[in-house]
Amino acid sequence: MNSRSSSFNVPTPALNRCPSVSSRLSFAISNAEQGEATAAPTHAEHQITEEIDEIKRYEDFTTIDWVQDAAKEQVRRKVRRKETAGFFERGGRAGWRYRVWESYEAAQGWIVVTLIGAAIGVNAAFLNIITEWLSDIKLGYCETAFYLNESFCCWGEDSGCDNWHRWSSLAPVNYVLYILFATVFALTSASLVKLFAPYAAGSGISEIKCIIAGFVMKGFLGFWTLVIKSVALPLAIASGLSVGKEGPSVHYAVCTGNVISRLFEKYRRNASKTREVLSACAAAGVAVAFGSPIGGVLFSLEEMSSYFPLKTMWRSYFCALVATAVLAAMNPFRTGQLVMFQVRYDRSWHFFEVLFYIIIGIFGGLYGALVIKWNLRAQAFRKKYLTKYALLEATLLATGTAIVCYPNMFLRIDMTESMEILFLECEGAEDYNGICEAKNRWRMVLSLTIATVLRTFLVIISYGCKVPAGIFVPSMAIGASLGRTVGILVQALHETYPSSVFFSACEPDVPCITPGTYAFLGAAAALSGIMHITVSVVVIMFELTGALTYILPTMIVVGVTKAVSELFGKGGIADRMIWFNGFPFLDNKEEHTFGVPVSQVMTSDVMALPTTGLSMNQVERLLKEEKYQGFPIIESKTSKILVGYIGCTELRYAIDRVKKDRSISSTAKCYFSPPASLNPTTPTTPGPPTTFEGMLSSGVDFSRFIDSTPVMVHPRLPLETVIELFRKIGPRVILIEYHGKLTGLVTVKDCLKYQFKVEHSENPRDDRQIIEGQERLWGVLHRSALWVGDKIDHVSRGKIRLSGSQDELTSTLRASGGPTSRMMDGDEDETDDGVELEDR
Repeated sequence: MNSRSSSFNVPTPALNRCPSVSSRLSFAISNAEQGEATAAPTHAEHQITEEIDEIKRYEDFTTIDWVQDAAKEQVRRKVRRKETAGFFERGGRAGWRYRVWESYEAAQGWIVVTLIGAAIGVNAAFLNIITEWLSDIKLGYCETAFYLNESFCCWGEDSGCDNWHRWSSLAPVNYVLYILFATVFALTSASLVKLFAPYAAGSGISEIKCIIAGFVMKGFLGFWTLVIKSVALPLAIASGLSVGKEGPSVHYAVCTGNVISRLFEKYRRNASKTREVLSACAAAGVAVAFGSPIGGVLFSLEEMSSYFPLKTMWRSYFCALVATAVLAAMNPFRTGQLVMFQVRYDRSWHFFEVLFYIIIGIFGGLYGALVIKWNLRAQAFRKKYLTKYALLEATLLATGTAIVCYPNMFLRIDMTESMEILFLECEGAEDYNGICEAKNRWRMVLSLTIATVLRTFLVIISYGCKVPAGIFVPSMAIGASLGRTVGILVQALHETYPSSVFFSACEPDVPCITPGTYAFLGAAAALSGIMHITVSVVVIMFELTGALTYILPTMIVVGVTKAVSELFGKGGIADRMIWFNGFPFLDNKEEHTFGVPVSQVMTSDVMALPTTGLSMNQVERLLKEEKYQGFPIIESKTSKILVGYIGCTELRYAIDRVKKDRSISSTAKCYFSPPASLNPTTPTTPGPPTTFEGMLSSGVDFSRFIDSTPVMVHPRLPLETVIELFRKIGPRVILIEYHGKLTGLVTVKDCLKYQFKVEHSENPRDDRQIIEGQERLWGVLHRSALWVGDKIDHVSRGKIRLSGSQDELTSTLRASGGPTSRMMDGDEDETDDGVELEDR
């Protein structure tokens, strides 16, 4: 919190106050322990709470206070019990109306996840069909029905048919049309994202991790984001960019869950229940992407959710089950398979192959470290120089990718289709362009190696451009091509030395090496390396193949990948993007031993409000500064006795409400004393009314909106324990008090700042060379753009002008610093000014 000190000291007697939401919960729990009865909150108080919740829904870039959310849920339950009191019959027995209502309440969660799962399955099926058609339309068309892709047009044929035609009999014409289609698809996709839903760009996994943890991003899971993500995603995949649809499938699945759950009041006003639904949707998104419902649940547990109780696991399981069942019923590929690259292996493996499995695992770890490092540098360059050229960047990337990829037979086709080819066994399967023939072996090795290198480079520069883009399938395709290369080399080695002791386990006259299994393991290694996940990868790959015999090789490969990845730092690409964008997210995977108390990290210069003495004018002036999310309440400036905390949202709402109820002078005194009802042994006077009407114009009582039980810790508490408090119970701010006196406060941002400071001191970096390299690269791009613009201007005789003058471009270059990544605490009071993804 950017709190700055200066408390106002006007000592006056404390007045009796109504309990705040959080204090009511604490008092209710205390009374329950003592066997005392508590009264349910009044309807007016409940209405105030709901109105404040509605305001908070639209606060962007703040963090949810899970402690307050739990308190509000307790209040809602009290109100619900009071409202349903009339459902009871005489004698206190539950009537039929109460039993029906109770059954609906209990089943509402399952109804919601069923509707969400069905919607996700239907959306996934249509996206698969549209993506396949758009990808094939770049190469040709079906004569009998234009809306059919090649596999449906040539149903039952092994290698093409007469009904499927290339666009031209001339190869150069097909090449040009392929490039044009790719360019148009990318331009359309990027335009839709820029014009209608900027949040639809990218994968969305890192942002969803933060949202599930409590970080608020207005519109990121909205209806328009869902629509544009679903429309632009097939276009981005079909453009040939080295991006995948499996990562974005998590985003559109979570968007679906958010949109549908908002139709139910139970989820509309309860962040903790919405978090359960979003975790279940993330599982369903992975389930329909890979045809792996159990893998989806484990992915949500391992990667997405920082809070995953048993109830959430069951909801995730059921949602993934429904989504997968609907997808299977729609059968988009008409093969009974849920994804195109689903295969079955019936051949076993040999122990001597473990050596090559370890090599593949090492490759997966190195691949992940390489791509994460250089993609972050590419993202930094993009944010600094290319923010204004998002459309041009995506279009040129698609054009360049098409030009480079078309000559290579493994890069020309869709990545899922290429994986299907690379995974297959040679015996009894279609032979794609002679990949299984011994005479083509070295040509295939060369082609696959080129595909691996080129695809890796294209993934580094493409992931993060402003189209819906994932990195799962591109990484798997890279791993599959490298794995197939290793498999072909091992097969050639065996055929060259069949009698070697090394291959003694092979049976004579029976194929010993299956290159397709190496491609499958390479895909698992690359996926594990880029995301730093283990168990869910093993389960996903098992569900893709159904081969129990290959669970152990997959575990070996993934284990080696994980070990190698840990040498280069913790956290996959999603975690690193959270760090890159500066989101206030405490990763529970990281463990630190700081050895310092929280007093060394806290903000000691705090803006605190006294219980009495402030005027309305002073309070409004504080709120206009828009740099605070809340204020600690103290008795006076001299005593600094901590009595509570009030959020800016509650304070603004209270001021607006009092002005609405009656006229108030700007010099009216404001009272922030905590509710005296928290101490039942203290004699109390009548509390304030539920409205502000009838109160004196010379004074305003804000006690109802004060949280009298904020999370407070001792200044000598270890920082590690404070970080665990943020992770486990999720307060927005923790107050530091010593002998009842306020000494400071700490937020997630303060903890992260100190963590980054420690990491930087332990591993100092000099980024001057990187910055100089970025400037040189931008200079080359700048001069190239000038040259191309001048040539087009000359050829068209001034009719086509792609750029401004030299001075305009130079000024653009100088001002191209772009928005810088800043860290949001969750204690700023931000408003949304149409902020795009790169401006967060």
